[in-house]
Amino acid sequence: MVADLDAIVSRIPAWRGRELSVTPLAGGMTNASHLVTVDGRRYVVRLAVDDPALLGLDGERERHNAEVAAGLGVGPRVLAHLPDLGALVVEFAEGRTLTAADLRQPGMPSRLARTLRLLHGGPRFQGDFDMFRLIQAYLRTADTHGVGLPDRYRERLPALARIEAALTARPLAAVPCHNDLVAENVIDDGRSLRLVDWEYSGNGDPGFELGNACRELDYDEAAAAELAGAYFGGAFPGQLARLRLFAIVSDAGWALWAALKAACSRLDLDFGDYGARRWARAEGALDAPELSVWLDRARGSA
Repeated sequence: MVADLDAIVSRIPAWRGRELSVTPLAGGMTNASHLVTVDGRRYVVRLAVDDPALLGLDGERERHNAEVAAGLGVGPRVLAHLPDLGALVVEFAEGRTLTAADLRQPGMPSRLARTLRLLHGGPRFQGDFDMFRLIQAYLRTADTHGVGLPDRYRERLPALARIEAALTARPLAAVPCHNDLVAENVIDDGRSLRLVDWEYSGNGDPGFELGNACRELDYDEAAAAELAGAYFGGAFPGQLARLRLFAIVSDAGWALWAALKAACSRLDLDFGDYGARRWARAEGALDAPELSVWLDRARGSA
């Protein structure tokens, strides 16, 4: 339920009796956010608009993981978590919010890799993230609520199963991951890249983190190779193949997510078009002649 901002303010002792201003923030496909300035200091209040459980989200897990990330200097500090009001309050991450074009510039994939290596080497998160298991959960939710799937989705599940088999032949150890690296969640503070919005965070395969980032940021082969090289210490063919396969899984998973959002969300966004574009890209990759090469390389991870 969307909470009343006055109720949130009343629950934060440090804000009582202070001069406040509130400004809605644009963007975001899961929640509604507001910038709250308190005596010149800025915070972000994020409000749950739709049922978090529908998408497999857990506010307590997010709070815990955001605090871990903040302790590493990767994310902003959490000020308050008010689950009964559907609200999370964090410090405003000072710096420049980046675009996908910014993050495609030479040198930026390496900077992103440094942030991810810091995050992935930190304390374990609460909860796990596995897009293959999330797809299964979303399918069950779609069946329960009578939500229509993208065209031919179930027909493509055996192909996704083959990808999972290749990726798990030589799995990487699960590490704490952000899992939602759209450009708007990356802030450049002039020294390093910091990350915001930890709803989908959890322990998982770092290959998904990197492959999902490549997909969200529309990385070409050179940018993907720079990211992989900076992260793994070399642009190894096996690891690049894993990133390409996980990029397909990313499109397939978020396309299904979009189908659920299109049916149930109160946000005024065209989730149907968003999901259709992601699913079309996933299908194109599943039909690509290079797929068998990527599968073979991922199995060997060489």
